Formats: sequence, structure tokens, C-alpha cells
Amino acid sequence: MTRIDDTPAAWDDRTQLTTFLDYARDTARAKCEGVSAEHARTALLPGSPLMTLSGLINHLRWVEYFWFQVVFLGEEDEGPWTDEDPDREMRIAVDIPLPELLDAYAEQSARYREIVAKHPLDTKAQRTTRPGQEIDLRWILHHLTEETARHNGHLDILREMLDGKTGS
Repeated sequence: MTRIDDTPAAWDDRTQLTTFLDYARDTARAKCEGVSAEHARTALLPGSPLMTLSGLINHLRWVEYFWFQVVFLGEEDEGPWTDEDPDREMRIAVDIPLPELLDAYAEQSARYREIVAKHPLDTKAQRTTRPGQEIDLRWILHHLTEETARHNGHLDILREMLDGKTGS
């Protein structure tokens, strides 16, 4: 798998936060290198039938969409989830080729890098997820790094179970 560097080019808060989020994103993509179409759609955990490489990549993509576009920018939520199927982004991912999911995730990440570069870290989000709680861009970057890193652990386990590949 591709070796990824997590050392920031500078030591200011913004560079450290964006470097770690990019590191987590790149690690997620690296976990999927060379995976067959069949393996990308394979659910190995009996208690988690939606936990596939494709499902996790699509989930990460849509989680970033939600936090950057819906919460931070205040746009209408046009995500794939519904009240009846709140995990739909993971369910529909098995019908989309993994390279297409990875490309969409990379393109979206590039767009979000531009959004982050244009705003101070203490910029308040347009929306909140809980009444009375203000969220700022800094918190969103921390949260997305945590979310992506947590799912990288899932990707790592799935990849090892699928074909024995380990590492970053």
C-alpha cells in the first residue's frame, strides 16, 4: 500500500488540522488500492452487513458533504439518506464501482480544501446539529479527522480479512 506522510509543512493550527485530515483521507484511499470489485462489495462482519470497503468510502464522502455543505455552509441536505433508510449511502455504494467512489471522494475533498482555505478556523457554521450549540470550522475539521480515522480502522480490518493486506 502507498506510504503516506502525516508531517505538516508548517506548525500553525490550520496546517496541522488540514494535514491530519488529508492524511486520514489518503489512508482511506490507500486501504482500497488494488481491491477487486467483488471484494469492494463484500460484507464480512455478520453483525454489520453494510460494512464494506465501498460502503465505508461512500459514507466518508457523504459525511464530509453533510458537515461542510449542510452544516457549515447551510445548504439544503440532498444526501442519499432518508428517515426510513438513514444508512442508505452505505447500502447504495455496492452498486457503484469502487474507483468511481474513490474519484468522487477525492474530487469532493479537493473542493472542501478550498472552502477551508477561504475561512478562518473560528468561523461559525450556518447550522447546528443541536439547539443552542454553535459549531465552528475548527471543530468540524477535528470531527472529520476523528470520523475518518475511526473508519480507517474498519477499512484496515476488512482489507486484512479480504486478502491479508496490512499497513498504511
